[in-house]
Amino acid sequence: MDNNIKTWLYDILQSIKEVESYYSDRPKKFEEYVSDFRTKRAVERNIEIIGEAVNRILKQDKDFTLNNARQIIGTRNRIAHGYDKITDDLIWSIIINSLPKLKEEVEDLLKQ
Repeated sequence: MDNNIKTWLYDILQSIKEVESYYSDRPKKFEEYVSDFRTKRAVERNIEIIGEAVNRILKQDKDFTLNNARQIIGTRNRIAHGYDKITDDLIWSIIINSLPKLKEEVEDLLKQ
């Protein structure tokens, strides 16, 4: 695997771990997320980083296989350019459902 791609995969993994760290000392509760402006912005920033890293990977290797790559990039673009259309429900769903799956996939890719 190309070194640039490995670097970007590590960036994705680091961003996911950072989001996880926000909840290392407490349970994940949607109500708390909604009222915590700083955590919301930090999560959104990490999702932007993930999306940009995926975008760079696909520019480097258009045949690189990563599940939901286009949706990840699209979400990054929505956060960056259509921030007023991002809902707490969407980001929470990403935290709870998408990031754990992406973490597992990236860890598997880095083991190859």
